[in-house]
Amino acid sequence: MPASVPPPTPTPPTPTPPPPTPAVPARVPAVETEPATTVSGPGHRLRITLLMAGSCLPVLGAVLIAPVLPLMRDHFAGEPGVDALVPMALTIPALSLALLAPFAGVVVDRLGRKRLLVIATVLYAVFGTSPLWLDSLGAIVAGRVLVGVAEAAIMTCCTTMIGDSYAGRQRDRYLALQTMCASISATAFFALGGAAGSAGWRTPFWAYAVSLLLAPAMAAFLPGPRPSERTTAAPSRPEPVGRRPYPWRPLLGTCALTVLGAVLFYTVQVELSFLLDDMGVTDPGVIGLAAAVSSAAVVAGAVTFAKSARSPHSWLPVVFGLCALGFAVIWLAPDPLVLTVGAVINCLGGGIMLPSLLTLAMSRLDHADRGRGTGLWTGAFFIGQFICPLVALALTSAVGSLTNAMGVLAAVGATCAVGLALSAYRRRTRSAPVPVAPPAV
Repeated sequence: MPASVPPPTPTPPTPTPPPPTPAVPARVPAVETEPATTVSGPGHRLRITLLMAGSCLPVLGAVLIAPVLPLMRDHFAGEPGVDALVPMALTIPALSLALLAPFAGVVVDRLGRKRLLVIATVLYAVFGTSPLWLDSLGAIVAGRVLVGVAEAAIMTCCTTMIGDSYAGRQRDRYLALQTMCASISATAFFALGGAAGSAGWRTPFWAYAVSLLLAPAMAAFLPGPRPSERTTAAPSRPEPVGRRPYPWRPLLGTCALTVLGAVLFYTVQVELSFLLDDMGVTDPGVIGLAAAVSSAAVVAGAVTFAKSARSPHSWLPVVFGLCALGFAVIWLAPDPLVLTVGAVINCLGGGIMLPSLLTLAMSRLDHADRGRGTGLWTGAFFIGQFICPLVALALTSAVGSLTNAMGVLAAVGATCAVGLALSAYRRRTRSAPVPVAPPAV
């Protein structure tokens, strides 16, 4: 009887069909070693509110005085280099932030987040209000450099603490929320700067004192340092920080793209008042309203990113294309209304672009590396913000007018969008699962 039963049982264990599984992880860009648990509760809501409020402070420095730049230029008309120094008064904090953010990231990883954040928030108010009593344009620009020093610490600490406290899809949502809050505050700050500018170009600088309200709340309610904050890593990565290879190559590529993206996005924010002024719009209130309307499109873009399930790689060609289209509309605009529509299109793309690039960078970082990585990305983003008026000035000299410079940036954005689309297509082709032949019988 046993001889009459064929032995087919040994054959099934031999084929090993699980090889198709590696094709799925190949499409996931993140190196996620932390559990994707959802954090909730009243303490969580207060913590995220304070971190979002802190993230808005560098935006305050970037856009608040934009509507009064023409008034500043008129006030300091007799000083040499006023055409370059007045826009730099707006963007010079971005330069010091860009240069110091990577170092702030190292300090954050080694010394902790909370103490540095509270100190920097207090100093932000001191340096930010300095133009109220300074009478030299050079001294004002120097004070703005110190504002950027404080911003470097604030932005790096807030973004790093978001990465520490949340994981997985919840982290992505809060990184998008960070952009949304910054954009909403930018809209309010544009309007506030325009309204306050009607009382004089110095008046908007009083808004920097708001950080004095945030610092005590951060000291009281944000969590203190962990016992081993700078060395705590996931169980699957037990190696010391010094011996684990740092993800330089993919992170630097993302940072390079971030510099270009920041130039394409912030050029509109910085130059919009001058573009409107060239068309005869000189009222700071009207300029602030136009800037606020276009900035509101950033919020719509961030909401779109947060609600969408698309990966950052698939978003990037679209958003660079939107920025290019916005520049093209500004270039061809016959009146201030059409020009504002072009700014709205550009800012819509920027609202999706910023969380896409930040999510892409954060997905490559472990806890022990997050401060340095966040500092590098923040530095790249703000170096792009700083050089955008210099790029606009150089292009204006080359092509004859600021409006024509917008046309050049439209061509740059379109070229980048095409390159990113081709790169995304090649990535999809490489990551497509290879069909597995059925096992031979």
